[in-house]
Amino acid sequence: MTIQNFRSKGASRVRGLLGGALLASTALVTAGAAFAETTITAVMHSGLRVLDPVITTAHITRNHAYMIYDVLVAVDDEFVPQPQMASWTVSDDGLVYTFTLRDGLKFHDGAPVTMADAEASLKRWAERDSGGQLIMDRTESLTATDDSTLVWTLTEPFGPLLDTIGKQSALPPFIMPARVAETPSDTAITEHIGSGPFTFAEANFQPGVSVTYLKNEEYVPRDEPASNMAGGKVVHVDKVVWSTMPDASTAINALLSDEIDYIESVQVDLLPLLEGDPDVVYEKREPLGYQTIGRMNFLHEPFDNKLVRQAALKALDQEAVLVAMMGNPEYYAVCGAIFGCGTPLADDAGSDTLTSGGDMEAAKALLEEAGYDGTPIVLMAPTDVISLSAQPVVAAQALRAAGFNVDMQPMDWQTLVTRRASQADPADGGWNIFFTNWLVPEIFNPLISPMLNGRGDNAWFGWPTDETIEELKVEFIAATTPEEQLDVAKRIQAHNMEEVLYIPLGQYVGPQARRADIVDLLPTPVPVFWNVKKE
Repeated sequence: MTIQNFRSKGASRVRGLLGGALLASTALVTAGAAFAETTITAVMHSGLRVLDPVITTAHITRNHAYMIYDVLVAVDDEFVPQPQMASWTVSDDGLVYTFTLRDGLKFHDGAPVTMADAEASLKRWAERDSGGQLIMDRTESLTATDDSTLVWTLTEPFGPLLDTIGKQSALPPFIMPARVAETPSDTAITEHIGSGPFTFAEANFQPGVSVTYLKNEEYVPRDEPASNMAGGKVVHVDKVVWSTMPDASTAINALLSDEIDYIESVQVDLLPLLEGDPDVVYEKREPLGYQTIGRMNFLHEPFDNKLVRQAALKALDQEAVLVAMMGNPEYYAVCGAIFGCGTPLADDAGSDTLTSGGDMEAAKALLEEAGYDGTPIVLMAPTDVISLSAQPVVAAQALRAAGFNVDMQPMDWQTLVTRRASQADPADGGWNIFFTNWLVPEIFNPLISPMLNGRGDNAWFGWPTDETIEELKVEFIAATTPEEQLDVAKRIQAHNMEEVLYIPLGQYVGPQARRADIVDLLPTPVPVFWNVKKE
């Protein structure tokens, strides 16, 4: 069983109206209720500013995209790719995938969805996505042969193709109108029209403050029950409003007073405030959770020097980071595996200092060997995301203790998301290091992990040029048994720790909270608002 067919049970998702006394009054109340608007007000982990799901891997942008766009293929609770917008057949030699669009799909402007839209969307996505780049390396042609048919012809088999285009993150291939998808992949789109279950109420959009989605009355769900990101996306509410509340206590109080319905990410030390209230529920979203990581910029001093990157790794201590983030060990685990603990490719080679308190003396020695001259390192520190506020503070303290000159610059997360795309010198508005979080299902194999991309300017933010990692991924694709894949994965683990493509800082599961009348919320890694009801 190969990793692209891995269906781990362990990675499965944590699975009235008041009547009046008089008949006439009852009729009036019922009639009024029929026209009442049902709204879910949610506080997400971050405000939304960047709307293009191709130019950024920010989770809030991905979450936004799932509201208004749809995908050709999606994975179910067992990680099996399922038809979403399209079904498919595969030739016997594994070289030709033929996708057929299902009936009834329309964009929000009323135009029918065609495979020309899918072709343009997939090509734009593949320029930015690590897995998409690998597929395009082996693509002879990707062509819409008519309105309902798309033919993808490869030069050699690529077993995980369906898994790659069906993945839930970090860059899912959302389908946009062709005219929008023809926007260069390094330029933000300016039109936000999808064919998904909600429409984007652009007139109500306040960047970073509030975003409103309306039920798409023209959307035709699949007949199958919802299962992870696959199945029928049936919408039971009229409106969803994401309201930004950077202060965690304010959000908790708003939930307790029934001013909001849902909080995506709750600060663990505030959970006692919710205990004992029968109208509020808090819970973990799913078992594997997130990996928190540090990423350095390979283009500029001092992290263009491998020894300096190694020094940073040696200085950091996972336990210190995780304690500051979560506090309660029930919600975190020290884990040196870049593919996440609890996954088939988990291996912790090279992570001993990270998982055992760091090695400050080794860090200082590496800096001396590198000839580090005190060049300031710009460390971007988001101030408005609960799950990202502790890492920069802990890291800055450790790096300074090792001898780094740290310039920690506070900013909101959406400013950081925009700034990390800049390749400018750190002194001119660029950066040297930042921290972020990934769902473990986003990074559990080398074909989908954005950090394991060595294609320079076409790599993820930080832009390493690393031919070895690209060669290792080719070996992984060619592996035919789980044992062979694990062998390659171990070499990738060792290579990452040697070159320090990124620093894994441990695994955690964050709780969410909701009003008790919010029911049937799907236990998906990505928070979605189809299927859910407000009773």
